[in-house]
Amino acid sequence: MHMFSAGPMCSLRRTLLCWLIPLFLLVGLASACVSYWSYNNMVGTFMDEQMQQLADSVVMQEGNVAPVVRSRENVHEWGTYVIQVYGPSGSLQGSSWPQLSAGLLAEAGFHDLQADGKRWRVYATPPGGPFGHRVQVFQSGEFRSHLAVGRAGAAIAPVLILLPLAILILWGVAAAVSREVQAIGRKAAMQDEHTITELPLTRVPHEIAPLVVSFNSLLTRLRDAFATQRRFVQDAAHELRTPITAVALQLENVRCDMPPGACQQSFAQLEAGVSRAQRLVDQLLKLSRQEAKIQEVPVAMDVHAQLHESISGLISLADQRGIDLGLVAAPAAPTMLTLRCVGADLRSVLDNLIENALRYTPEGGVVDVRLSAEAGQPVVEIMDTGPGIPPDQLDRVFDRFFRVPGSDVRGSGLGLAIAQAAAQRCGLRVTLRNREDRSGLIARVALV
Repeated sequence: MHMFSAGPMCSLRRTLLCWLIPLFLLVGLASACVSYWSYNNMVGTFMDEQMQQLADSVVMQEGNVAPVVRSRENVHEWGTYVIQVYGPSGSLQGSSWPQLSAGLLAEAGFHDLQADGKRWRVYATPPGGPFGHRVQVFQSGEFRSHLAVGRAGAAIAPVLILLPLAILILWGVAAAVSREVQAIGRKAAMQDEHTITELPLTRVPHEIAPLVVSFNSLLTRLRDAFATQRRFVQDAAHELRTPITAVALQLENVRCDMPPGACQQSFAQLEAGVSRAQRLVDQLLKLSRQEAKIQEVPVAMDVHAQLHESISGLISLADQRGIDLGLVAAPAAPTMLTLRCVGADLRSVLDNLIENALRYTPEGGVVDVRLSAEAGQPVVEIMDTGPGIPPDQLDRVFDRFFRVPGSDVRGSGLGLAIAQAAAQRCGLRVTLRNREDRSGLIARVALV
């Protein structure tokens, strides 16, 4: 038998409440029943003794000593005793309430009977008294029942009052326990490939501690696997950098000895392949350094000055391809727009996005870098006149090594992934959209 139900109802809090609330109600019902039974017996015993004492007292007296009962309310609501005195011949000599039509009982002792449509408790004295008469004492059965219920209700009232309070406290405790368990889940959900740390075992219930320990062991293995992967990428990039650089130098030395014609064309293709391999190695090194996440202190960066620096560093690439690269500031933009982040991350975002625009814009095209402000925060837009990106591919271009199918531009497929990762560390978000006025792409960088 499973304690937890399947599906969305599978919950610690629901399970606790579904088991304990019925138990509380059952305990309350059992307490009420036991209280009624015990008080009914106690009231019956106490009243029976009073009835017997009263009957024995009356039978010892000569004559009719039955007091008069004034009203029906006294009998049925207040429990006043009704006394009947019978002579030696069995005839009724006196009654405290003549409306009662019950006759003389054949047997002495206590009896329960129905008379005038009501329940009665009766005690009859045995024959042979000092004056030869017999006495019967009646008491309303309804009064006895009401008295027992009232006494039992008074006894069970604290339980009935505390029962909803106990259920409410149980609900609160279950909710608090559920929140603590959810807090452990939130701490686990905060883990990513850069900040994999073991979950703390303080304030973790003993029942859940083995699960947390197992999860911590899994996190440790996962962290080691990521570290091994990063070391492999970094080591591989470092090891490849030297032989590729050596090949590039050798090609530079051989360039002068190549005869014109087909050999020069093949040599140019070889140089382009080596250049692409060099850029891929550089991008891999940059990516591995980012994933190492060396902690740097965020500082206030002048976005306008950083854009000038990034454009200056890439102006040579723009000149080679005959692309008009420039910075356009919005008229209403403040002269000083700052952003608090790590300088290397902001440079990485801007450099990769501008370089990506330059590489995909055809020769003779235009790349405009626009700086504006929204709610006092800087917004950068890089607008090119390239082919753009198919709408169904816009979300995938941030994946590592992904390149738009059909593109003849040589690249590593890492530039946008590097820019997005650096932007996230700065609290920024990079979004791409195709231009509406003409072909081209707009890369927008703004606070999340």
